[in-house]
Amino acid sequence: MNWLTTALSSSVGQKFVMGLTGLFLCVFLVIHLSGNLLLYVGPEAYDQYAHFLHSQKGFLAFSQVLLYGAFFLHIYLAFKLSATNVTSRFKSYKMKASKRDDRMVAALVAPEAWMFRSGAIVLLFLIVHLSDFKFEIGWDILESESSPYAKAGIILRDVWRAVIYILGSLVLGVHVSHGFASAFQSLGVNHPKYTPCIKWCSIAFGWIVAIGFASFPIIWALTDSPAAP
Repeated sequence: MNWLTTALSSSVGQKFVMGLTGLFLCVFLVIHLSGNLLLYVGPEAYDQYAHFLHSQKGFLAFSQVLLYGAFFLHIYLAFKLSATNVTSRFKSYKMKASKRDDRMVAALVAPEAWMFRSGAIVLLFLIVHLSDFKFEIGWDILESESSPYAKAGIILRDVWRAVIYILGSLVLGVHVSHGFASAFQSLGVNHPKYTPCIKWCSIAFGWIVAIGFASFPIIWALTDSPAAP
C-alpha cells in the first residue's frame, strides 16, 4: 500500500486516485443499472437475479468492501481537494485583488464547485437508497414480503420516495456527466484527438444513468409495475 500513501501525499496523486475510484464507481453504476433493468423483464427474472446475487456471500462481501472502500476514498479526496482549492483561491485573492465581478461568478459555476455540491446530494441520495433497499429502515411493511421485486414496488410507489429517487437520479447523471471525463483527465488521458470523444461519451453516460435510474419510479407510478403490459 506504499504506492497509495505516496499518491495521496500530493495533489496530483490525489487527483489520480480520485480518477481511479471515480471510474470504478462508474463501472459499478453500469452493473447496478443493468441488474435493475431486469425489473422491466418481470418479477421472476428480477427475483432470480437478486437471490443469486445474495447467495454469493463471499463474493458479495468482497465486492462490498471494495465498493465502500472506493466510495469513502472518493469522498475523502473530494473534501480534501475541495478544501485545498478553497485555500489556494483565498490566498490568490489575498495576493492579487480584483474588482471584476465575473471572477466570483465564474468561481460559483466552475465545474469543481458544482461537482462538490452535486456529489454531496448524491451522497445523501445513496444514504436514502441504502436505508431503503439494504437496511429497510422505516419500512415495516417490507417484513411481510419475501420477493425483492415486490419490495422494490412498495418503495418506488411511495410518492416521496419517487420524488427523491427521480431527483437523486438526475443529480447523479449531472455528476457523472462531468466526472467521467474528468477522471480520464486526472489519469493523464488528455489528447486533442481523444478528449472531445471522451467528453461526448461522458455526457451520454450521464444521460443514460439519469434516465435509466429515474425511469423506475416514473414507470411504477404510471403502471402497476415496470413489467406491466
